[in-house]
Formats: sequence, C-alpha cells, structure tokens
Amino acid sequence: MNEVPLMPKATAVWLVENTSLSFKQIANFCNLHEVEVQGIADGDVARGIKAYNPILAGQLTREEIELSSNDKNRSLELNKKVIDISKKERKKIKYIPLSKRQDRPDATLWLIRNYIELQDSQISKLIGSTKNTVSLIRKKSYWNYNSLSAKDPVAINLCTQLDLQNAIEKANRKIEREKKKKEKNKKKNEKEQEEV
Repeated sequence: MNEVPLMPKATAVWLVENTSLSFKQIANFCNLHEVEVQGIADGDVARGIKAYNPILAGQLTREEIELSSNDKNRSLELNKKVIDISKKERKKIKYIPLSKRQDRPDATLWLIRNYIELQDSQISKLIGSTKNTVSLIRKKSYWNYNSLSAKDPVAINLCTQLDLQNAIEKANRKIEREKKKKEKNKKKNEKEQEEV
C-alpha cells in the first residue's frame, strides 16, 4: 500500500479505540502488521501515543469507516483530497551556512550590476539577504562596499538558475506593464487636452 495516513500508529490507536474495524483492516490502512494492531488493542504497543482522529484530519470519512465496518473484507481508502494537498511543495526556509553568508553581499552586487531590472525585494528573496542590505549596496553606502567583489549567485550556489530566470522574467513583465500603463495615461491626457 503506497498511501499511508499521517501518523499511522496514532491513527491506528484511534481506530482501535473508536471503531469496530478488524485488526487486519486497520493494519492494512495504517501500513502496520496485524500483530502490532492487536498489541495496540491489548495496550502492549503504542503506550503513551495520543490517538489521532483521521476524520478530523480529513484522511477518512465516517461513511468510509461505516462501509468497512459492515464488510470485513473491504479495506479502508485514504481520502484523496488530503493526499493532493499534502503533496504540494511547501516553501522551505533556505538555510545558508556561515561560510557562504559572506558571499551574499558579493552576489547582491553582481545582481545589481547585471540585472538592473530586479527590485531589492526580489534580490533579497533570491539570495536570502535583507532589503536594507540590498538597498545599501545599491546606494554604495554599505559598510564594506569597497571590499566587495561581484560573484554570480548561481556559481556560488546561493540560488538556482531557474529561480534567477523566473525573477528576471517577473521583473521584465512588471516593467512592461508599467510602460503600457504610462502610455495609456499619456494617451488619455492628450485626449483630455484635445477636448479642452
């Protein structure tokens, strides 16, 4: 069985305590051995594990439990909607080792020189720096500006080429939108002046 509920032992504890499902059904659903589920029922296994309600978690429905309770040969099926949500890639906070932290201002300088369309917020997100640091480097008022040497952030592994490319495309799209907006406002102003 590929799809396993979150916290399978705690889920098994809840199912043993709150349903009339067979040990085999619970074992198959939680990807445990049948003897282990029997040990949970006897109190030998999973002592101290707090029961985890799969209905509240959205992993099972009451109807699913009732259907399986009535038919001992039917196995429980995990709610697919939860699987889809949990498989979504979550945003991870990027940890940068101490040895690479000194490279961030250098990478910031490289991005400012090579991609002027990138905003401070985009650069800080790419490299894991602060907007204030990026702003100070852009204004050349960073405390250590004279000793900075521009380094490609992809080459020193602070961001991926794909992330950099996406940020550049996003910045270019924003510039294009602002340009169209200015042209539209300019035409609107000219039209208003002609009418007057």
